[in-house]
Amino acid sequence: MSESAPVSNKPVHAPMAQFPVEGGELIVGGQPLSRLAARVGQTPFYAYDRGLLRQRVAQLRAALPAAIKLHYAMKANPMPALVGLMAGLVDGIDVASGGELKVALDAGADPAEISFAGPAKRDSELRQSVAAGVLVNVESARELPVLAEASQALGLPARVALRVNPDYELKGSGMKMGGGPKQFGIDAEALGPVLAEVGRLGLAFEGFHLFAGSQNLKAESICEAQLKSYELALRLAEQAPAPLKFLNLGGGFGIPYFPGEAPLELAPIGANLQALVERAARDLPQASLVIELGRYLVGEAGVYVARVLDRKISRGQVYLLTDGGLHHHLSASGNFGQVIRKNYPAMLSQNRGETRRESASVVGPLCTPLDLLADKMELTAAEPGDLAVIFQSGAYGASASPQDFLGHARVVEVLL
Repeated sequence: MSESAPVSNKPVHAPMAQFPVEGGELIVGGQPLSRLAARVGQTPFYAYDRGLLRQRVAQLRAALPAAIKLHYAMKANPMPALVGLMAGLVDGIDVASGGELKVALDAGADPAEISFAGPAKRDSELRQSVAAGVLVNVESARELPVLAEASQALGLPARVALRVNPDYELKGSGMKMGGGPKQFGIDAEALGPVLAEVGRLGLAFEGFHLFAGSQNLKAESICEAQLKSYELALRLAEQAPAPLKFLNLGGGFGIPYFPGEAPLELAPIGANLQALVERAARDLPQASLVIELGRYLVGEAGVYVARVLDRKISRGQVYLLTDGGLHHHLSASGNFGQVIRKNYPAMLSQNRGETRRESASVVGPLCTPLDLLADKMELTAAEPGDLAVIFQSGAYGASASPQDFLGHARVVEVLL
């Protein structure tokens, strides 16, 4: 897509070919962006494409063994309409709070296929989980007596899996969630007494949850982590109070955000999982193997759109001032975990037939230099009224941003 490709010899972003461009204007959900903005009634907004979401799930189904269960980690994007769509496409939903659990249940997700992970669950959330009949990924021995009490009071089984903090890390991951000291899960070497306590309390033990890291673009690293997770679970199963029914191998599948990054190869991961499925049929015949994905399922299906309000030149640098910013899209601003700030892929959508290119910085209305959506990017020359688009915005966008900062209006989300 030439409209968003840098013209320098520096590393370039992976093509954002999932959204076509016609006459300089982006097409989202089959609609020109200017028409979509009029339909939404305001900018800024997020738009998520149903067709791309269905396409991504179908792509995974084709690449992974049929025996692998696919779960959506809704922390990536908890928009209720989107969760409702995903609930009908995947095998289960993973939640991280009582609020997310309510959204998943309201969306029609099967409680038997909902799991709840989080390092500091409230007692009320644990009781809520037992009442709903969902699987609790226990992250501390403190949770066990609370679950046992809720089970006795409600006359319902407390379904539990233990979240394991493994003794290895997911190499090349953008965010390491396991290995070394972590607030997540129970250290693998400390699980013996916890498993014994699960049995003593009579909880309905189902399995293990291992999540080593996220945002990984190296298939070999993901395969290595899956293999190590499987082998660790196999060893731990020898101490378990019941046969494993559930083994969540985590996720970690990344999407290309920054210049020089390439899409993840699925074929090696599918082959690796096929080998594990065959092993599990012998080693853990009652267990379902689960892959938990959030960003990979929804990230590339969304765009963030803001309108250019002003064009300013300061000592030779072009600034495009928009009505959007870090308060809506913290991750694109670089303030959601980036060590060195890098630009998300971006473009200017317009139907004026403009072809001139220039280096410009896209900024928002906030009184901080951190409010930066694109820094000195090669973009189509823009004027007030044009629409600035940030790609790869379907995950960790609206819900991961400080929308009340400085009192600006909250962002709108639409599912097309």
